[in-house]
Amino acid sequence: MTQAQEDQSATRPQGGEAAGRSPGGGDAASRAREGGQSAPGGARGPASAVRRRLAALRQAYAPHEARPLGGYIAAMTTFAGAVGGLAAAARLTGRPLPERPELADVALLGVATHKLSRVLAKDAVTSPLRAPFTRYQEPQGSAEVGEEVRAPRGSRAHALGELLTCPFCLAMWVAAGLTGGLVLAPRLTRTVAAGLSAVALSDFLQLAYAAAKRAAEGGGSDDADER
Repeated sequence: MTQAQEDQSATRPQGGEAAGRSPGGGDAASRAREGGQSAPGGARGPASAVRRRLAALRQAYAPHEARPLGGYIAAMTTFAGAVGGLAAAARLTGRPLPERPELADVALLGVATHKLSRVLAKDAVTSPLRAPFTRYQEPQGSAEVGEEVRAPRGSRAHALGELLTCPFCLAMWVAAGLTGGLVLAPRLTRTVAAGLSAVALSDFLQLAYAAAKRAAEGGGSDDADER
């Protein structure tokens, strides 16, 4: 038994040495892990280089204001992808592109684009769609509201907020969607566009009526003052 204990005690230093070597092994494992991490870091190198170049471009473009150039690039990429998807859908369904668009369709889609883009960007009823990126400021009349983008300047969310609150910016997206719809589902698209155009015409008539009413009331008061 004593000899066995001596043998066990003699083997413990070797275990200790093994344990002592484990930190070395751990260092080697750490180095291996570091090496493993360096590979993904190397894989992320091009992305980091792109981000650095974009930051330098942003600084050179607008040194005194943070502009969301990255968000604009993402928006352009998404728009190009959407238009490409519409073109692919037209090709797969065998829908031919018109050689020359009808003037009536251009006018119909133009009025519908104007109305739908303002509904999406300014209408009070659609404010929940913009609420994650905007902050309410004040009413602007004709059922429209004024909002400001509340995402940090220079962020992609700020670029999206700018897009959602700008009817001129949204008009390109709406026009692309309606144009694609005119190719893929012309009857449905013309019906929807006709409805939007009717609402737009109604809006202008309402504004014209309100202006005429104010003018008449003002003229009446002037006549009363003269009398």
